[in-house]
Amino acid sequence: MKPRSIVFDLFGDYLRYRGGAVALRDLITLLELFGVNESTARVVMSRLRREGWFDSRPGGDGREVVYSLNERSLRLLDEGRERIFTDPHFTWDGWWHMVIYFVPEASRASREELRRELAWLGFGPLGASTWISPHDRLEVVSGHFATSADIRLDLLRSRSTGLTADRDMAQRCWDLEALNVDYATFRSALSPKLSQFTSGRISPAESLVLRTQLLQSWRKFPFRDPGLPAELLPVGWNGYDAFNLFTEAAASLRAGAERAVDEVTGLVRQSEPEDMVVRGVGSHDRGSKTCVTP
Repeated sequence: MKPRSIVFDLFGDYLRYRGGAVALRDLITLLELFGVNESTARVVMSRLRREGWFDSRPGGDGREVVYSLNERSLRLLDEGRERIFTDPHFTWDGWWHMVIYFVPEASRASREELRRELAWLGFGPLGASTWISPHDRLEVVSGHFATSADIRLDLLRSRSTGLTADRDMAQRCWDLEALNVDYATFRSALSPKLSQFTSGRISPAESLVLRTQLLQSWRKFPFRDPGLPAELLPVGWNGYDAFNLFTEAAASLRAGAERAVDEVTGLVRQSEPEDMVVRGVGSHDRGSKTCVTP
């Protein structure tokens, strides 16, 4: 696991619910549980602050630095949690949401950034510069690139001629067969570990590390899985079972991981993370929040 990713997971899963700020010395101690040494931790946090992801201020003793989330990082964490923990079942109204973009050939970096963002939001490439999604996230796309002078976006809603055409477009936009196989592989690898996770014999520190590893192994799926409605998915879809197993495993490690953070930081949790809130199954639109985010 990369130190940068671990930092975002610690803030997104634990520290944001304890005020969103932590002393650097405590963050270093948490990162050491993952094998990240102090000098690396300091370099990573300094770089993330310069990139605008975190704010910093002097600590109470005036000698130590405190890092805190800001508007930019909170928005990133909100979107990530929505994509990772939202129930994949939803009822589709048959409308496709379409992004047609133009980016000058010289602005290759902007084009790649746009494509990565569209993939993360569940859009798939129907054509070279035309991406579609069954979820209405056009406003999110527009907001992310409103200040990008070299990106022009046309945002549309459309319907196809029917379900056969819808299925054909889904097959062209996403490699659903390969994704289905990878979901089955994930489920097969995780299933034997569930009894260990629920045994009560895992230490808090180990729970924190295992849960973070689990989140990072699952995070690759939202980039590839657009969250299609059941009528567009292959027969024998493994995604639902894989999601249920993932959330069960993550929940089983939650208490121990929370204790590890408590023991290191001494911070008091002020609100409950979204995945600790009971969520209904079978009716959520993946584009909406499962509950109010603190």
